[in-house]
Amino acid sequence: MDNTPRKLQLKSEVGLLGGVSLIAGVMIGSGIFMSPQTVLQNIGSPGASLVVWAGCGILSMLATLSFAELGTVIRESGGEYIYILRTSGNLMAFIFAFTSLLVVGPSSMCGLALSFAQNAVAPFYYNCVPPTLLVKAVAACSLFILTIVNCLNVRSSMAITIVLTAAKFLALLVISIGGVVLLIQGNTGNLQNAFEGTNYNIGVIGLSVYQCLWAYDGWCTLNSVTEELKRPEVNLLRALIIAIPMVTLLYLLVNISYLAAMTPREMMVSSAVAVTWGNKVLGSWGWVMSTAAALSSLGSLNGSFFSGGRVCFVAAREGHMPNILAMAHVRRLTPSPALIFTTIISLIVLIPGDFQGIVNFFSFTAWFFYGVTISGLLYIKIKFPELPRAYTVPIFIPILVLLAAVFLVLAPIIDNPQLEYLYVTLFILSGALIYIPFIHFKLCPGLLDKLTVVLQLFLEVAPADKNV
Repeated sequence: MDNTPRKLQLKSEVGLLGGVSLIAGVMIGSGIFMSPQTVLQNIGSPGASLVVWAGCGILSMLATLSFAELGTVIRESGGEYIYILRTSGNLMAFIFAFTSLLVVGPSSMCGLALSFAQNAVAPFYYNCVPPTLLVKAVAACSLFILTIVNCLNVRSSMAITIVLTAAKFLALLVISIGGVVLLIQGNTGNLQNAFEGTNYNIGVIGLSVYQCLWAYDGWCTLNSVTEELKRPEVNLLRALIIAIPMVTLLYLLVNISYLAAMTPREMMVSSAVAVTWGNKVLGSWGWVMSTAAALSSLGSLNGSFFSGGRVCFVAAREGHMPNILAMAHVRRLTPSPALIFTTIISLIVLIPGDFQGIVNFFSFTAWFFYGVTISGLLYIKIKFPELPRAYTVPIFIPILVLLAAVFLVLAPIIDNPQLEYLYVTLFILSGALIYIPFIHFKLCPGLLDKLTVVLQLFLEVAPADKNV
């Protein structure tokens, strides 16, 4: 009998439905309820805004197909982090983890939490702005509750994701059907001369695409939890092919509905276009859209918790974060230390509340790392064509995605250079100053050992191995 102790493994409990719900649940967050007016304001015309929404959907689909091949070649959780680690090496992977886990991820999660809170309390403050302290308190509570749910059970988290995804799909269907009814009734004036007033400035187009891509963000969520996906060689690609086109079609229908109900001017001055649509079309039932936007943000936040916690977990497992973050609960088999760490950082970012500027100036880093990841795929396709894979994407697709990533990184900087971009670049590079002494040369290796033991006992966690 083999008495060798075995490490814990995360359970494979995410099926095809759960995968589709996770992708769509993260993608459909606050963006589609709030971003259309900013896209329209920047690009200048309804027709061009619809082209941007369709183009971003196509770009997300092409990038998704590229990530699908990576996911079938490198069958490990961690998404971009693990792909960059396996193709570009330790330093670049650490810089990604450092930037993503300490700033970009928590800032995005705070944005979703505050969006949920603002929409949740809006019906109680119909004619005035809700108190900032109340909004932040509700946002903090949502972070706490979702942390507890995700720490307790994977199935509970996936059940919440599926239910909230169904709710937000229902809300978008209501808007889409309402738009069709309005068009049948002859409300097509805002769609005539649709391209009049279009702004063709390269920098403006880049910023419009950024704002639109915020609504599509989450297309690579499932790659972060590959080890917990049932039959990833089949379900990964299937979930992506179902979820992305479905979300793109819904987004286009919803934007057409907005334009059928409101003039471009009304959209541009709206703080929450879905709520304005609800007040105009549904009348006294307009509060339903506020509730739907709140549930949508909550569902996206829950999906971000699920995937973001796994990235932190994998980074720690590879030695790029403290060991305690690579441990799982001995009974529930959830990466609770990584989830708790993510929550703490998010709450710290929530305190000042001035995270939107950080997200704006770090948004170009997301496509920088997407570009690095896609470069890794091209390297694998050229250097190791013999590696087994369940799916192969034509090489021109990752090349197109890489060119789009280069454009999205450089266009806003070249068109409107700002000092903040330098600060962001310096922050990213500062990750190397931490990596070289503490990770590469392993200075002070036992620095956190005592704290790790205390936390291990308190949280009832143990080292977790890869799910093989």
